[in-house]
Amino acid sequence: MSTCCLSPHEERIIDPQKGKVNYEGRERVFKILESFQDLRPKIDVERAKYFTESFKATEGQPLQPRWAKALMHIAQNITVYIDDQQLIVGRAGAQGRYGIVFPELDGDFLGLAIEQLPQRVESPFNIDPDDAQIIINDVAPYWKGKTFHEELAKALPEDTLKVTYDPADPLASRFIVNETASFRSSIQWVHDYEKVLKRGFKGIKEEAQAKLDQLDPLSPADNMEKRPFLEAVIITCDAIVVWANRHAHLAAQMAKLEKDPQRKQELSDIAERCAWVPEHPARNFREAVQSQWFVQMFSRIEQKTGTIISNGRMDQYFYPYYQKDVAEGILTPQQAIELLECMWVGMAQFIDLYLSPTGGAFNEGYAHWEAVTVGGQTPDGVDATNELTYLFLESKQKFPLNYPDLAARIHSRSPERYLYEVAETVKEGTGFPKLINDEEVVPLLLSKGAKFAEALDYAVSGCAECRMPNRDTYTSGNPYINFAAAIEMTLYNGRMLKYGDEQLGLETGDPTQFETWDEFWKAYLAQQTNFLKHAFIQQHIIIRLRAQHFASPLGSLMHDLCMENCLDLHQPVIKGGIDLGYFELIGYGTVVDSLAAIKKLVYEEKKLTMAELLEAVRNNFEGHEVIREMVMHTPKYGNNDPYSDVIAKEVDRTAVEFTKKYSRELGVHLDLRLVPFTSHVPFGKVVSATPNGRKAWMPLADGSSASHGADVNGPTAVLLSNFFSKNYGYRNRAARLLNIKLSPSCVAGEEGSEKLVSFIRTWCDLKLWHIQFNIVNRETLLAAKQDPDKYRGLIVRVAGYSAYFVDLSSDLQDDIIARTEHEML
Repeated sequence: MSTCCLSPHEERIIDPQKGKVNYEGRERVFKILESFQDLRPKIDVERAKYFTESFKATEGQPLQPRWAKALMHIAQNITVYIDDQQLIVGRAGAQGRYGIVFPELDGDFLGLAIEQLPQRVESPFNIDPDDAQIIINDVAPYWKGKTFHEELAKALPEDTLKVTYDPADPLASRFIVNETASFRSSIQWVHDYEKVLKRGFKGIKEEAQAKLDQLDPLSPADNMEKRPFLEAVIITCDAIVVWANRHAHLAAQMAKLEKDPQRKQELSDIAERCAWVPEHPARNFREAVQSQWFVQMFSRIEQKTGTIISNGRMDQYFYPYYQKDVAEGILTPQQAIELLECMWVGMAQFIDLYLSPTGGAFNEGYAHWEAVTVGGQTPDGVDATNELTYLFLESKQKFPLNYPDLAARIHSRSPERYLYEVAETVKEGTGFPKLINDEEVVPLLLSKGAKFAEALDYAVSGCAECRMPNRDTYTSGNPYINFAAAIEMTLYNGRMLKYGDEQLGLETGDPTQFETWDEFWKAYLAQQTNFLKHAFIQQHIIIRLRAQHFASPLGSLMHDLCMENCLDLHQPVIKGGIDLGYFELIGYGTVVDSLAAIKKLVYEEKKLTMAELLEAVRNNFEGHEVIREMVMHTPKYGNNDPYSDVIAKEVDRTAVEFTKKYSRELGVHLDLRLVPFTSHVPFGKVVSATPNGRKAWMPLADGSSASHGADVNGPTAVLLSNFFSKNYGYRNRAARLLNIKLSPSCVAGEEGSEKLVSFIRTWCDLKLWHIQFNIVNRETLLAAKQDPDKYRGLIVRVAGYSAYFVDLSSDLQDDIIARTEHEML
């Protein structure tokens, strides 16, 4: 492969000798990484086995203590491991790369999924034949008929069901109005880790016991609502301490047998730490990291959280321990980095297993992104960067791993050094960090009821969203809506070529009979609004059903409002909380460009009739190449072109107005979001050719990015289209994900860093929510697709996460390759 300029990441992939520059001082974590990096993930069934055993034994009891007792049963029986070289301990499954099973979610298709996973294209897994039999014979039969997914499918009205699932096979998504609540127990979430670091589970248990002792023994509410909650909290506090103590015992045993003096001492230290935390408050940096890791891993055992529980503002809550230990001479910056990177390789071994085919399609590349937030502002509004902030950025620059998902908060007063280090990290070419804009996020949180201190202290969570620990209370999975399908239904009078003559949408009329653009626009809006109606009906049912199926005693005990009200985190309403949810607009650029082409060519310039355009798209432009060339050269979103951007703003506005009118009927802020993960790929597979020139079944535009190859006026024009298409006068909006792909040559050297810093400041000034970068040559991606073994370590930015390029499906690889590679900033 020959190209004039490579990113540092590309250089290390092509010439591994260059990667060894960063090896010195990181021998331990590189050895751990090399021990599992090339292994195919396997399924560990212990969590599913013990969870099911406990639920069988507690039939008829209240759900919250049942869940807590299941956690205790797991804590007492699951195999505990301490990996070679590791300084922090705690796994949710077997050694190597592993995934765990959540039968309470996937029970209705566990048997089929276990058979199909080894052959699945998206993120395949191995499973031991004996373990497969445990799932098929012991676990799956118990859960059949008891899952949330089955109850939801039965509860959906007929016309909502047919745009959600195939009525003949409710396991199959239609990818039109897609629910996401059935393949995860909760959307992305952030705990208040500082609570455990400062109080320990002993202190939290004592609080719960005091509340329990104060209950009115004659009160039906206290006996039937508060008592089960508090009992669940107490059992869960004991469970995680049991689990930690088992690690302490194992470490002590291993230390006795260890011959190497250094490792012997390390194991003895691990035993001492695990005997103290997380039961008691952390006394130093090492204990704080171990305590946080236990909470993080036990959260994974507790439930399946979308994108995995995020890590919050690590550079803030770890900083007092770091600062103290460095001042006392018992910790060096390099030792702190080593400990954190031991955590990173622990994260990388856990694989977020989606048994649902829909969930797997949404989260390709073994995706999970436990966001670590750095920078931003303190609750007092002062810049929050510190020495630990820069250590996180340094780790991302020098350690080639796609975990954690580093998220950098940016504000108008972010220090120049911080922005420079962020730019240098971006230039490495692994897609980190993603940037989140305080100037957009904080005012929106304030508008939805947050206090200044709460809004300023938000943490990035999941793909591009944020959470306010102890104030956010909404956990229901949200609908993904295929707006491009609304375009197709407008063209085919409520039908889609993928599903034949079945009427799925509204019959808005034969578009060849529409005489004006206004008639077509109203027909499209009717289809879009119909989708929104069904999405909100879905969510109305979901919000009210979930509390009957899921409990989160660990998440609840770490939330002040849950403890204050003695309510589980999954309850629909928690007094004092702010319920921040969202629905997903999928295919934004595809829709806008299609509408612009129709308006321009059919109704204004009259270069095409609607019948001619319909004939072309119905035939996938085959034999109609001239028409495809015409539509490809109409105004496109992403170029700072008012023609298309005005249409984009109207599409956005009509969706925002719908949620403004109806979301409070659901009891939440169900706001407009443009963050597709990888769903724009499977959603594209049900949409035939579209009037913007996109071929049938190809991926849709992702997030708030331009359609593939449509942004020809440079990256600043992409920012401006985002700015001019947003409805800043409404608060009923949430994250917009924006991908920017740059050639390494355009950010090379000091001049490139300065340009990138200036570009980031422009993005910040425009008050855009999110931005992330791929700094990679197209030639590298093409070479990696041809020779995956040679490029196995190549990391690329996918959606709100980075993944190994060779782990992605061919369709998603092509999607990333097709993104516009900008040569100039």
